[in-house]
Amino acid sequence: MSALTITIREAGPGPVLEIAGDLDYDQAPRLRQAVTTLSLEPGQRLVLDLSRIRFCDSSGITALIVARNHAVAAQADIVLAAVPDNTIRILRIVGLDRVFTIHPDLDSATGHRPTT
Repeated sequence: MSALTITIREAGPGPVLEIAGDLDYDQAPRLRQAVTTLSLEPGQRLVLDLSRIRFCDSSGITALIVARNHAVAAQADIVLAAVPDNTIRILRIVGLDRVFTIHPDLDSATGHRPTT
């Protein structure tokens, strides 16, 4: 089991939550609390960076839905970035891949264009 860490930072379109570790029954309440304490403005985009999630169970999925509901209530957008294969599979099985906008990486989720 890997403890959950949540780092919140601002990006151009709004807050980014970088989530790492296990998003499970024991840890999901921490994500729900972090999200519901965010002050979102209409038109902002909340980005959940899941690139470092190791495991996600039904409690973790519920925490993602709570995040979505919080964003919708604030008239903000929400996107998931860099969702690991095992988690994207769960989202597809339960149909949440049609509810969430999913980006392949953090740059595309925040609208950042890397310079080359």
